[in-house]
Amino acid sequence: MRLATALLAGLITLSALPAAAQSEQMDEALDISRMLLNPPEGVDLAYGAFQRGYYLTALRLAERRAANGDAVAQTLIGEIHANGLGVPQDIPRAITWYAQADQNGDIQATFQLAMIYQTGTGVQRNRERAAALFKKAADGGHMAAKYNLGLLHVEGTYAEPNLVEAAELIGEAAEAGLPEAQYDLAIMLLEGAGIAPDTTMALDLLELASEQGLPEAQVEYATLLYMGASDGSRDAQGAARWYGRAAEAGNAVGQVRYAMMLAAAEGVQQDLETAAMYRTLARRQGLTDDTLDQMLRGTDPATLARAEERARYWPGVPPSETSPRDARQDPADTPLPNTLDTPPIPLDDLTNPG
Repeated sequence: MRLATALLAGLITLSALPAAAQSEQMDEALDISRMLLNPPEGVDLAYGAFQRGYYLTALRLAERRAANGDAVAQTLIGEIHANGLGVPQDIPRAITWYAQADQNGDIQATFQLAMIYQTGTGVQRNRERAAALFKKAADGGHMAAKYNLGLLHVEGTYAEPNLVEAAELIGEAAEAGLPEAQYDLAIMLLEGAGIAPDTTMALDLLELASEQGLPEAQVEYATLLYMGASDGSRDAQGAARWYGRAAEAGNAVGQVRYAMMLAAAEGVQQDLETAAMYRTLARRQGLTDDTLDQMLRGTDPATLARAEERARYWPGVPPSETSPRDARQDPADTPLPNTLDTPPIPLDDLTNPG
């Protein structure tokens, strides 16, 4: 079973504003602070400041409420210290605030604590503790916690081995729109793991996850389209489109498979230069493919040189290009060849790259 290899990222990854930018924006931040004198009903001023990048202002506003046991404010303080937003990163202090918020009933804090113990971020890793916190947050309705708990049931070490329970939990998270959960549930549906097989539903979920930008889903969806999993008819153009999206996102498997379709002019206009560029990018990630090498054998050396130069500057373009082509062009915008009667790529090569 090929479930997602990484747990859903839990910690906010917003970048702190540069010191100069923070200084320039402090006047507006102070205006937010002054709103405390007569705050609009229903507006969370601390989170409003946080979302606009005024982290120090958000911290000051949240601290006043946190002292009175406000769990949401305590979680916000934990987020700021956990990610070093406007202050030095301080995981122990973040844990302290998350723990207070957890005790006061904020399941977002419970989930964040679980992620910290799950990954061992700034603290000794404790997956048993993480599993208990995931369970608590999941019971409280936190969808990302349900997803992570489902993965633990699949793993069967820190939660009971139970594929049926895993499918139910992951299914709830998938229904809520989490792309990782949509991808994993689709794989379970394809393999009949903990749930009755359903190729149609799996394809629908993979399409949803692909549209949300999950490269693993894009590769899986493209492969199924290529194989004609829906109605038996091979959709080479659709496969090329989604392999191209995955390649653009830096997925090595997507880069190899899209390169193969570019080289074979299958579902997309032949472009040996771009195919060679993606082969180079995939190789940098440790993925090679003998079939792709054979398809590009005999390519003009000048074409290969341009491909190598583009790969060096990817995802940008080489400065030498006066009218640079967009290496990450949407495959759907690429004109198709006049005929698609070129020999198809062997399915074994598409499903087992490298």
